[in-house]
Amino acid sequence: MSAIPRFVSVSLAATAAIGLILPIGLAPAANALPCSAPEANVPPPANAVVTNPGGKVLGPLNKRPRGANDRAPLPRIGPLQRVLQPGQRYSAPMQQQARVPGANPNPAPPAPAPPAAQQPPAGQLTPEAAAAPAPNPVPEAAPPPDAPDAGGALGGSNTSLVEWVTGPDGPNKTLERFGISGTDLGILWDNGDPTNHQVLMAFGDTFGYCAVHGDQWRYNVLFRSNDRDLSHGLHVANGDPANRFAGSPTQQPGFSRQVINSIKYANEETGIIPTAAISVGKTQYINFMSIKEWGRDGEWWTNYSGIAMSTDNGQTWAVYPGTIRANGPDAARVPYVPGNENFQMGAYVKGGDGYLYSFGTPNGRGGAAHLSRVQPRFIPDLTKYEYWNADSNSWVPNKPSAATEVIPGPVAEMSAQYNTYLKQYLVMYTNGANDVVARTAPTPQGPYSPEHLLVSSFSMPGGVYAPMMHPWTTGKDVYFNLSLWSAYDVMLMHTTLG
Repeated sequence: MSAIPRFVSVSLAATAAIGLILPIGLAPAANALPCSAPEANVPPPANAVVTNPGGKVLGPLNKRPRGANDRAPLPRIGPLQRVLQPGQRYSAPMQQQARVPGANPNPAPPAPAPPAAQQPPAGQLTPEAAAAPAPNPVPEAAPPPDAPDAGGALGGSNTSLVEWVTGPDGPNKTLERFGISGTDLGILWDNGDPTNHQVLMAFGDTFGYCAVHGDQWRYNVLFRSNDRDLSHGLHVANGDPANRFAGSPTQQPGFSRQVINSIKYANEETGIIPTAAISVGKTQYINFMSIKEWGRDGEWWTNYSGIAMSTDNGQTWAVYPGTIRANGPDAARVPYVPGNENFQMGAYVKGGDGYLYSFGTPNGRGGAAHLSRVQPRFIPDLTKYEYWNADSNSWVPNKPSAATEVIPGPVAEMSAQYNTYLKQYLVMYTNGANDVVARTAPTPQGPYSPEHLLVSSFSMPGGVYAPMMHPWTTGKDVYFNLSLWSAYDVMLMHTTLG
């Protein structure tokens, strides 16, 4: 990144700390006002696209993270150091064992877990995968004997900032190449295409040349990459409107277009934001939320969540109306089903049993995580989903209200994978202290380990959020995208497990 102060405009995260991580060096301060940095206001191209003729930006401009320092110094590229914040206590919250509420503390021995070799590529499911019926599964008692201790591996991990994925001055030069001066999220998944293997990335509210009326605001955009050497960053090729394998679906050269549009199922709508994505064969699915209103720090209200599908590698998308989960009565043009309010945001992970597991959290950043599962061929059919109920220790079909907590809140903007090094399911999210934390479990439904700190809000006081794991890094080295509020851009991070 350049030493020029950066701009910020939207989204989530930050503050308070328990066990902390400090960067080795700090860059100059960021800028807290939307489109106020010099590089966001450079003269646009002569043929600049106007995406927002009305000029009113309805993105989450009031969604400042709780306690975030808008003018915090930007972090330097390189390793982060674990330190303790003077005067703080570090005993209670991080050491409590998290259990599935109501789960049997002494479960019967489970069937052997499938070997790691049977797991399809992370973020990808084969459409033919057979679903193994399991009406009353119980959590595994212990990881396989050849697996390292997950708590020790996470506790002994080291995290680094590798490079900026987005931003005018990062290596991808996203302003001049894609018309993106600021964006967030960068949800990563494998496209499932063996003939042209790529990772796709879905971003949220996006801003471009701010000298253009309406700031070139878009609800969402998409990148593609086949970069396998992440040690120097996550590189994106140029966009091409006619090439579905190019770096981004573009409206014209140098301008990434919005890929998921509103279906007008709500009276008030200020955003369509991706929250999770996966492929089944070469078909892409994105779970998204429709934003009704942005509130105070860490608060927003959704109209509904839904699923969009693409059969051309993310070039074009269509929304399944039958996948709309209304957040409440009168929230959308579909009937409200109790329990769907807990599945407004998502995270996908494949299971070795042929199921796709779909985590859900409520709108905002204060809720707990719940869990559903479905056979991949039925992703668009909500009647085929089953919901984990810890009280009965079973999967309940077609009843979202039966879902009980699998991870207690606050759980914000999570991602999940099966980690072949830990031989455990690994989840990342930001917690109530706005730290990036990880938990592990032998099954998607738990029981989950205590939180393990990866990146603290003290190390990046401008506010970190949305740790999105890279689907090709499921071993000892885990790479993930991470958003920084004060820059309103996405960083590539690297954690080496101990």
